[in-house]
Amino acid sequence: MYKKIFSSLELPLQGDILGVSGLKYFIGSKNYKPPMQIISKDAKITQANYPDVNMCNLPYPDNSFDVVVADQVIEHIEGNIEQAISECHRVLKTRGMLIIGTVFIHPIHWGPKDMWRFSTAALKYLCRDFSEIVECGSWGNKWIHALFFLYENARDWDIPERRFNVKHFFATLNDTKYPLNTWIIARK
Repeated sequence: MYKKIFSSLELPLQGDILGVSGLKYFIGSKNYKPPMQIISKDAKITQANYPDVNMCNLPYPDNSFDVVVADQVIEHIEGNIEQAISECHRVLKTRGMLIIGTVFIHPIHWGPKDMWRFSTAALKYLCRDFSEIVECGSWGNKWIHALFFLYENARDWDIPERRFNVKHFFATLNDTKYPLNTWIIARK
């Protein structure tokens, strides 16, 4: 998922960046360490963490940010999802980008509550007021679901870049009928 997202962006990200709770996963997850710098050293990062900041009512002025990243967050929103996306749109500058990564077919996980699941169609619908969908996709396959069912800690495995490795094979196999994760990049 992150490789596809990063390949759709001009990196490193510049300007004023709002990280809504999940920025730590975006910059480097347990099983994917990006080979490049994702965010410019000159970027100004504002971290908005729940419960101090609610995505449904962001305490920032209109047109404040060049990028809003909400990675592994929207499935936990207890409230109006459309309002949360509208708030992201409001605080983005013209031509600013919203980057959302979320789960689809995924075990329940608490943080503090697990409320929603989003298909690519749902993400596109939620971002319908944006001027452009830069990228919207999903990743998963039926084998990875079976593997995660059998080995719950499989999500934490390091995935080697070697092509002829079993873990690499299953991690790079994608069947859009069995999405584990979904994402969208939308431009205001």
